[in-house]
Amino acid sequence: MPLYYDDDQAMLAETAQQFMAEEGAIAKQLRHWRDRDCKDGFGHGLWKQFAEMGFTGMLVDEDDGGLGMGHVEAGIVLENIGRNLTPSPFLSSSVLAATALKHGSDDVRGRWLPGLIEGEKVYSVAIDEGAKHRPETIACKAEKSGNGFKLSGKKDYVVYGASSEMIVVAARTSGSDSDADGITLFAVPQDASGMSHDSVRLVDSSMASHVTFDGVELDGDAVIGEVDGGREVLNKMLMAGRVGAAAEGCGVASGAMDMTVDYLKQRKQFGKLIGEFQALQHRAAHLYSEVEIARAVTIKAAQLLDGGSEKADLMASVAKAKVAKAAGLAVKEGVQMHGGIGMTDEYDIGLYMKRDRALQEFLGDMYYHAGRVAEMSGY
Repeated sequence: MPLYYDDDQAMLAETAQQFMAEEGAIAKQLRHWRDRDCKDGFGHGLWKQFAEMGFTGMLVDEDDGGLGMGHVEAGIVLENIGRNLTPSPFLSSSVLAATALKHGSDDVRGRWLPGLIEGEKVYSVAIDEGAKHRPETIACKAEKSGNGFKLSGKKDYVVYGASSEMIVVAARTSGSDSDADGITLFAVPQDASGMSHDSVRLVDSSMASHVTFDGVELDGDAVIGEVDGGREVLNKMLMAGRVGAAAEGCGVASGAMDMTVDYLKQRKQFGKLIGEFQALQHRAAHLYSEVEIARAVTIKAAQLLDGGSEKADLMASVAKAKVAKAAGLAVKEGVQMHGGIGMTDEYDIGLYMKRDRALQEFLGDMYYHAGRVAEMSGY
């Protein structure tokens, strides 16, 4: 498939770009909620607008009231979220949680999907149990208890966890911590007795929480998919999230690059615009090529995921690693080319660097995914 958008996707991109630039702008959203020390880190009013635009239910099947779109379309929205640093639970709710819920029973989907589609509810996912993303090891346990399960353990860095009406939790129902099998996904409601949050503000001003489950009682209806067979659904959720994070990273890279190029066209030094200096032109050209390569591989990963290709998992890690490298270059070059003012809070370029750092760690950093690529490629 060609690595560009078709007519419908191009129209969506134009709509999303205009919407995020107007409603999700840095001053209107990120700085607004950050400077007020908002406990949620995002605006619920904007989330409702997401729903009115149809964004919240993009990946939900039409039979369940969604738009039945694919990951290419979700990536378009995420790229524009990244470009404007718009704080929103779109990635955690409408991509990660929605992907998991698609594999739930009629009761599970009927309970949780309508609130997501309407923009009334926010969801998150609890996977990691340490400082680094290592989904291969899951120790949080769910033991049989009557007709349901008793959930015990801890999950770290659950993005928007304390603000969520429901958390998709990956827990171990059998086997040892590092076994591939024996994983079950649960939809844990916000008011579950025994669940507590230790909220933290991340470097990019978004909110996350360390969640403790102290004998949380769950009935059988909380199970998403099959008991002990949740690894397959978890992997699908992770693929969707990684491609989505890569798309948002492309937006972060593009936003930082555009801001830097604009500055090169305005700032004068030694009586000339600094953009006239050949050395800076070469660096800007190199950055542009890296960002375009990252965007191309991200679109390819989304296309493979939409097509159900067995290579989608590999390409998701390729995209996550490549975008991390390109976005890292974009924000570093941006801060350096801005000079001293690039280190101040007054200029937005530093905010792009902070979001890049948080996004790189989310669902695996560059080194984690480079290792996965090498392993899956037989090296």
